[in-house]
Amino acid sequence: MSIAINILYKGKDNSARLFAEEMERDGIADKIRAEEGCERYEYFFPMRDDSSVLLIDIWKDQAALDRHHKTEMMSEIARLREKYDLHMSVERYISDASDETESIFIRR
Repeated sequence: MSIAINILYKGKDNSARLFAEEMERDGIADKIRAEEGCERYEYFFPMRDDSSVLLIDIWKDQAALDRHHKTEMMSEIARLREKYDLHMSVERYISDASDETESIFIRR
């Protein structure tokens, strides 16, 4: 089982992109990626929306995600969200990798 969290950050002008760039430049994102149970932590930029950034955040299980939420990085992320005046929408998905029904549609 994995837990995937999609966070869409929205701000004025390019503030969401600046937020993601600072997360990468200051090493905060790399620290999160190094946490036990982190399977993916990646920013994506929508082609038709310069004011948004999508974070795909995947964790091994709820325990790993709970540990992450207790780290010092969370206060850094909160500080940067305030700095760039970002608003968020969040979607959460639980994956069961044992389901192979989609495999016939995937080109590897």
